[in-house]
Amino acid sequence: MKPVIIAVGGGSGSGKTTVVNEIIEKLDKDDLVVIKHDDYYKKQSHLSLEERYNINYDHPASLDNDLFISDIKKLIKGESISKPIYDFVLHDRSDKTEIVEPKKVIILEGILILEDKRIRDLSDIKLFVSLDDDLRFIRRLLRDIEERGRSLDSVVKQYLKTVKPMYHRFVEPTKRYADVIIPNNNRHDVAVDVIAAKIKSIKGE
Repeated sequence: MKPVIIAVGGGSGSGKTTVVNEIIEKLDKDDLVVIKHDDYYKKQSHLSLEERYNINYDHPASLDNDLFISDIKKLIKGESISKPIYDFVLHDRSDKTEIVEPKKVIILEGILILEDKRIRDLSDIKLFVSLDDDLRFIRRLLRDIEERGRSLDSVVKQYLKTVKPMYHRFVEPTKRYADVIIPNNNRHDVAVDVIAAKIKSIKGE
């Protein structure tokens, strides 16, 4: 039986991971795997660290969707994959990879996950997590400083230069492809319950 594919999009800091974790809590964790689109940023070891830092990571061209889609299709066929791992400190793919086994439920998460029609066509359920720009920026600021070793100045510059304009150009327009839009400034228990029930229904449970 084909696995259930859920695509979860939304701006940086919108709360996609929180929503994904809430969905996971409603399902059998042994039957599920999460694939982060971020891990499929293109390999850039041929560039200097400064050159890598200046790349627009919020543009669709920064992602290796051909590899991403190839890997998802392998998982759908029941084959394991060797998934890349992205290093946010070095702004490049790590030399390490992660073996991912096929599961009954595959969650795809990323800001631009709904931008590529090929990914949308593979997905059974498409979600968009929406949040006010200011709140998303604050969340991103705290995360990048605490978890990714970025400076306050670098986070602000990147947000103003690429994150905000690219969100309005490429990310927000993908909202129209979503089956469910989740406003993340309120409780979303009902939405998560409905999505979990739909997943179980597709699985035939």
